[in-house]
Amino acid sequence: MAPVITIVGRPNVGKSTLFNRLVGSRRALVDDRPGVTRDRIFGTATWLDREYTIIDTGGFEPDLGQLEEGDMFRSVRRQAELAVEAADVVLFVVDRQSGITPADKLTVEILRKNLGNRENRLLLVVNKCDGPSHDEEAVEFYELGLDPLICISAEHGRGIYELWETTLEQVPEAASQDQADEDDNGEIRIAVIGRPNIGKSTLVNRLIGEERHVVHDAPGTTMDAVDSVIEVDGQVLRIVDTAGIRRKARIGDQLETWATLQAIKAIERCHVTLLMVDAIQGVSTQDARLAALVVDRGRACIVLMNRWDQVRLDPERNVHVVDDELDVSLPHLKWAPRIYISALTGKGCHRILPEVTRIFAEFDKRIPTARLNDWLLAAVEANSPPQKHNHPVRLNYITQARVRPPSFVIWSNSPDAVKPPYKRYLENQLRETWTFEGTPIRINIRQKRKPGQAASEV
Repeated sequence: MAPVITIVGRPNVGKSTLFNRLVGSRRALVDDRPGVTRDRIFGTATWLDREYTIIDTGGFEPDLGQLEEGDMFRSVRRQAELAVEAADVVLFVVDRQSGITPADKLTVEILRKNLGNRENRLLLVVNKCDGPSHDEEAVEFYELGLDPLICISAEHGRGIYELWETTLEQVPEAASQDQADEDDNGEIRIAVIGRPNIGKSTLVNRLIGEERHVVHDAPGTTMDAVDSVIEVDGQVLRIVDTAGIRRKARIGDQLETWATLQAIKAIERCHVTLLMVDAIQGVSTQDARLAALVVDRGRACIVLMNRWDQVRLDPERNVHVVDDELDVSLPHLKWAPRIYISALTGKGCHRILPEVTRIFAEFDKRIPTARLNDWLLAAVEANSPPQKHNHPVRLNYITQARVRPPSFVIWSNSPDAVKPPYKRYLENQLRETWTFEGTPIRINIRQKRKPGQAASEV
């Protein structure tokens, strides 16, 4: 899972500017990517080929005259506690121009209390330091008792490299996804995802055969990811019931922001996702965003059409009609099998776990290189890639780089000439030959090494 860096501070100290600077040109989760909350909360940053989740919290300015009773004070405490709970590192941003304020002192006190002996996870970032003379003015912030003190200009990018270096010293070394998969002790991890009040906890209770989780008809009961471990025919299954992910316009507080982050983390650490869709209402925009999140994170998927017992009463809706609707609404999940169930009555639920085991085998499938190259030769002969400036584009060699999800590398004389439509053709041919049902496929086109060229130059 990607380490989490949370940015906290008063309004107008430059938190959002720093957020955008760290995220850079990558799209924030709250913009076009799925799993959105509200504007500029979650983002993904990459530094030295490693991904980090960045959280931009809302600015807070407590009413210092009502510290004991005011709602604002409780809001400050809640935001600070959630930021600490979610984060591997907390960046506390202050404003050089305004100097130390009582609100800064209060926030440091709250953060320190919640961090306890993990105070090294709290870094003091003095923003709006545009030059060395401003760094000298920032010395007064040592009064807050935090060390080191990092001077930056989020607007101009000054000090960002030093900020990254200091931050990463405090980030725990997380195992790569490959290593995590190797250390899974043979268990299959399953994430149950969907909109709030779709019946996720009811389904988990049905699968594990006991009332293990709280079930209530009010949406948002589950605010954290909860694991249940069961064994079926000798196979250990870890089922994670996640909080429902809502549209960004409907998330109104930091508690649901935390729940959304936990659901996204659950997807990243699981092998197979069960995407629950309300068969009565059909596929919503948020369902499509969740599906895109699953594809983006490279997880296997099964689509569960819940409440099917109620839909069957409608003579105009049957499996064929709904299948056509899913093809249109979830084109990026055409490879995912669909099961029509009722979590409440249990109808169809007996098919889920055997299907999970089967799909995991597809997710973990490896094809020998010799067979892959025979396949590539036949695929290119049947449909060769378009030429580039009247020069032929050759696909010379293919190998499977990894599993979970199946990922392939193809060497070509002109990688940039292999456009997305042709990649989709190759993916379809791979599926036609080896199925890969229920799992996304990654295809990476690389430059073929020229004679005498070092690997580092490719």
